[in-house]
Amino acid sequence: MALEWTHCVDSLDWNELEALYRAAPLGNKLAADLKIAFTNSMFKCLVFDGGRLVAAGRAVADGVDCSYICDVAVLPSHQGQGLGKALVARLLALSQGHKKIILYAVPGKEPLYHGLGFRRMTTAMAIFQDQARALERGLLTEN
Repeated sequence: MALEWTHCVDSLDWNELEALYRAAPLGNKLAADLKIAFTNSMFKCLVFDGGRLVAAGRAVADGVDCSYICDVAVLPSHQGQGLGKALVARLLALSQGHKKIILYAVPGKEPLYHGLGFRRMTTAMAIFQDQARALERGLLTEN
């Protein structure tokens, strides 16, 4: 069966999206929080296989200056087939025209994004809700 792509979240089962992030694994993201995040994002992309949600991602954008691609997840059963790369490529296409497109990557996935044109920023900084955990996961450095 062919994959079905959509940018609409109107009929999305938010619990299914929560399960996708847990399985991907990208952590425990609550359905209610995902509904707020995706609804408030300018661009979203969902992929279904036989009616089952298998991939998702979004971009928070202002329409002119900055688009931030985030929360890209693919079910393990569909990983390694280019679906994540295709999803990011679609979000990139939707984000065209912005002066900068930023992406937050899980450590180890940087080569995938490099192949799509992303380069490491030297000036990015962050404050995480759980700074100690972010340091432990290698997302932050002490200095």
